[in-house]
Amino acid sequence: MTDMRVAILFSGGKDSCQAVKWALDNGHNVEALIAIKPKNSEAYIWHYPTVEWSILQAQSMGIPLILAKTDDIGAETEANVLNKVFEKLKVDAVLLGGVGLQKTQINAVKEIAKKFGIKVLVPYEKLSSEELLDEELKSGFDIRITDVAVDGLGPDWIGKKLDSETKIDLKRLSEKFGFDILFEGGSANTFVVDAPFFKKKIEIIDSEKIWDSKTSSGYLEIKNAVLSSK
Repeated sequence: MTDMRVAILFSGGKDSCQAVKWALDNGHNVEALIAIKPKNSEAYIWHYPTVEWSILQAQSMGIPLILAKTDDIGAETEANVLNKVFEKLKVDAVLLGGVGLQKTQINAVKEIAKKFGIKVLVPYEKLSSEELLDEELKSGFDIRITDVAVDGLGPDWIGKKLDSETKIDLKRLSEKFGFDILFEGGSANTFVVDAPFFKKKIEIIDSEKIWDSKTSSGYLEIKNAVLSSK
């Protein structure tokens, strides 16, 4: 079915940008991007340190962004946020990116969407993690790693560009330390600063690497970023 009105659960990372590409390539109308930012950083479904900068991506794509904030954590709270969004948003389907989404995550979204007659599409769920990563690298995205939380990825990976060359090291480390190469499960997150369907690219003006040696994890705090001509 083509020409559907779709919304996309959006983090600003490579998987959700690939979902945008899929929707556009298949002739669908992307009505909105839905970004959910928990005030508590332990929220397990939608925790992305750079999600508030998704507004620049949305502006570059010319797609409205709905940025919702939650106080609590857990699927029930986050599903309640979607319930409020779907009450106002008239779409035929909602898209989820990634390949390793937990059944509880998908079912939580489906349960809410069903009440409004909205389909839930997971276009890449049958691909392996490496297959989807290869698709994303072929898509011409400029991908930056924004946080890491797994053995094998140290502070030098924060802010690094993820491309075909970087993938060689990433694959070696993922095999050695046993994490998913697509970062499913929260081992790392990404932010896309440019894509073929962006009218302008995002230029990070000021940022700082934050590293916690006790937990061997860290993130990129973006302090200032702007849209600039390609």
